[in-house]
Amino acid sequence: MWSTAAAAAEPQLSPGTAAALTPPLITDSELSQVVVEAPEPRFAAPTLRDRIGRIWAPVLINGRGPYRLVLDTGATHSAIIPAVADSLGISLARATQVRVTGVTGSAVVPTVAVDRMEVGDLSMDSTLLPIVADVFGGAQGVLGTEGLSDKRILIDFGRDRVLILRSRGALERGGGFTTLPLRQLRDHLVALDVVVGGIRAKAVIDTGAQVSIGNSALRAALERHGRKEVTNQEIEGVTLDVARGEMMQAPPIEVGNLRFTGMYITYGDMYIFDRWHLLRDPTLVLGMDVLGTVDVLVIDYRLRELQIRLRPW
Repeated sequence: MWSTAAAAAEPQLSPGTAAALTPPLITDSELSQVVVEAPEPRFAAPTLRDRIGRIWAPVLINGRGPYRLVLDTGATHSAIIPAVADSLGISLARATQVRVTGVTGSAVVPTVAVDRMEVGDLSMDSTLLPIVADVFGGAQGVLGTEGLSDKRILIDFGRDRVLILRSRGALERGGGFTTLPLRQLRDHLVALDVVVGGIRAKAVIDTGAQVSIGNSALRAALERHGRKEVTNQEIEGVTLDVARGEMMQAPPIEVGNLRFTGMYITYGDMYIFDRWHLLRDPTLVLGMDVLGTVDVLVIDYRLRELQIRLRPW
C-alpha cells in the first residue's frame, strides 16, 4: 500500500508559475487519447466498498499527450514517471538531480526540463519535473499544487469529470453543497478543522493519498478516550521507502455539519509530518478512502473554501 501524499520537491527546486494567458480547454478528441487500462472511470473514480477512488487529470506536456497524472493536492510539485520522459524524447543522461520527499521518506531523483504543462485553465511554463518511480497504478505521474493558487478544482465522481478552472467570483451556495473554510498551511497545503471522536484536529486535504493517516498526537489523544484496538499496517511512498503504522477504525469524523463513519486511520509519525511541521498537534491526512466517498468535491484555492456534496443513496 502506498501514498503520494507529497511527491514534493525540496526548496531548492523552484516550482513553475501560472502563465497570464488562459489556454483553451482540452477537446473531447484529446481526452479520448488518455489511456485507461481497465473498464473504469477516466478521470474521477469514486471510493467503493472494494476499491479506493482516484482522481486523474489529462495533462499536455510540451503540447504532447495528454498524459494521465494523479491530481495530488498533497504534492507541492508535479512529477512524471520515466516512460513519460521517454515519450517526450527527453534524455536522462545529463539530468540534474533533486531531492524529493514523500510520505515515508526522501530520495534523490533526476529531473527533466519541460517548456509547458497545460490542463484546463492551468498553464505552467518552463518547469523542472522530477522523475519518480512508477507507483501510480496506471497513471503516469502526479499533478501537484504549484500552479493552483488562483484556481478552482471541481471533481464530480458521479459524472466522471475533473475541471481545473480559474477562480472567478464566489462559490454558489445551495444545491446540496456544504461550504467549509480552508486553512492555508506551508507548501501550498490546505486543511480543514475537523473533530475526530471528540478530538479537534487539522485535516490536510490530500487527493493523492490512498489512505487516511494520523500522527501520533492524534492517536494519543484518541487512546485517552479508550480507543486502542490496532492492526499493523505498512505504507509505501513515492520514494519507495516503507513506513510502519498501526491502523484503527476511526470514530466519527465531523467536518462542519457533515459526519463520516466507518473509516480507518493508519497512525504513525510518518516522515512527511516532520517535513510539514505537524508532529505536535493532532493532525489527520484525509485521503481518497474518505474524500472519494462524496459525490462532488470543489476546492477553491483563491477563496480558501471547500465544497462537498454527499453521494445520493
